[in-house]
Amino acid sequence: MTSAGSTRDHGDPGDAPSVPPPLTDPADTTRPSAAEEARTIAASTNAGTLATLTADGDPWASFVTYGLLDGAPVLCVSNLAEHGRNLATDPRASIAIVAPTAETDPLASARVTLAGRVEAPEGAERAAAREAHLSAVAAAKYYIDYSDFSLWLLRVSRVRWVGGYGRMDSTSGADYTAAEPDPVTPRAAGAIAHLNADHADSLAAMARTLGGYPDTRSATCTGVDRYGLDLRLSTERGMAYTRIGYARPIDSIDELRSAAAELAQRARNT
Repeated sequence: MTSAGSTRDHGDPGDAPSVPPPLTDPADTTRPSAAEEARTIAASTNAGTLATLTADGDPWASFVTYGLLDGAPVLCVSNLAEHGRNLATDPRASIAIVAPTAETDPLASARVTLAGRVEAPEGAERAAAREAHLSAVAAAKYYIDYSDFSLWLLRVSRVRWVGGYGRMDSTSGADYTAAEPDPVTPRAAGAIAHLNADHADSLAAMARTLGGYPDTRSATCTGVDRYGLDLRLSTERGMAYTRIGYARPIDSIDELRSAAAELAQRARNT
């Protein structure tokens, strides 16, 4: 029993829906690491919410655009802006980034917080940072060289990734920097729509034989990455979720068709 002040659960009133567990062991649930997920989200957009500290130590959140240099956010901010003055006084900062999504529930969206300290890049690194910001934010060409604007590079030391309800993890700045964005996810929307429209039976078969849910009635693909497919299932015991890994990781969206066909073949033969 948890105490009244406990924060280790959500205080389930007793009638919250539960997700049925798998009935058999899934064949392969390999998925991207938290570092890879974070790099993918950071690369999926060019805007986020920057948190800085005022001279009085108060938190200050503001909307910013950014580019990426080896995963590190490159900010271009005016020294006249509140957050620009804050960064010049205290380099501690974090940026929260939400991946583009069609989810109707904002809390179901994937997002990441990158925390660390900003530095003003110099020399060759400054030139690279400038180009990285301009590549991501074309409109910055109109102000990036103004004397009151500064380039800041956020040296990431801590990362918190959230993949929606019930999926979250932390990782280090070093692991985040060493990871690569997923090459499949950014171009997966069309492939997901195709799988759901034309291969629903195969998805259900994968869930039954490879995903651990032999009582699957139907399956919908909700995500695709270089390691496999995420499926939402309708089962005899209620709604569930599973993961189906490919035989081997893929390096581009062009390889998805053959990887998915191989999974369908395995499902039929199992």
